[in-house]
Amino acid sequence: MIYSEIIKKGSNFLKQNKNKNPYLDTELILSKVINKEREQILLNINDKLKNKDITKFKKYLFRRYEKEPMAYILGYKHFWKYKFLINKSVLIPRPDTELIVEETLKYLPIEKSKKILDVGTGSGCIIVSLLKERPKCSATAIDISKNAINVAKTNAKLHQLGNKINFINIDIDKYKSSNYDLIVSNPPYINSIDLKRLDDDIKFHEPKIAVSGGSDGFKVLEKVIIKSKKLLKINGKLILEVGHRQNSRCSKILKDNGYYINQISKDLSGKDRCIVSTKLQ
Repeated sequence: MIYSEIIKKGSNFLKQNKNKNPYLDTELILSKVINKEREQILLNINDKLKNKDITKFKKYLFRRYEKEPMAYILGYKHFWKYKFLINKSVLIPRPDTELIVEETLKYLPIEKSKKILDVGTGSGCIIVSLLKERPKCSATAIDISKNAINVAKTNAKLHQLGNKINFINIDIDKYKSSNYDLIVSNPPYINSIDLKRLDDDIKFHEPKIAVSGGSDGFKVLEKVIIKSKKLLKINGKLILEVGHRQNSRCSKILKDNGYYINQISKDLSGKDRCIVSTKLQ
């Protein structure tokens, strides 16, 4: 079977299960199987596939048919300016979360050495991206999941930051080190009702621990805000990703705990997504 035939058959198969990008997904799967860029495939569309590659292709294609996210099938996802290895132990990095990196960099002068904490690091995409941009800074990244910490460590090594980030498998409740200039976090903030409404890709494949924020979506968010007060220096910044309907309540919790709201930034869809705040006392 040649490339063009398998792409046609694969995309038709994915269409049966209402896949949003059947053609692109099929091309990416083929690219993974034969270890060639998509451009090379399109330039050599009449090349023939080996039988063992056809078997591998069918296996990956069926995983996508079952709504497994492409990022898990491919084993990587691009975030900010970099490529991150991922697996089912971590949340897939999303473009909206790049807003945290963008806002945080405004408070990290390139010539200064600041102390940063990343709470719920997951794949490590936020902290690795920040340190790639601000190499003079030092960082600690914590996560309740040991498997997530292992993924984050792999990504730090991949980007030559293995010795610059201290990864710790711990819940923020038990974390005691303090005096941070800046804390970043993309905590789980989806409430139980919205959790049931998520796309199958997320609902059945991404780690629940990384998306579920409890019955009201604030279980972890509130914990991070309260605990960060003990971990930050006076005038230290707390930068959070939040759900688009959580801005008001989150701002109130921050103010009640002695934070000043510097800015609320909108994501690519124009929804409130990132809150920058300062510990005042």
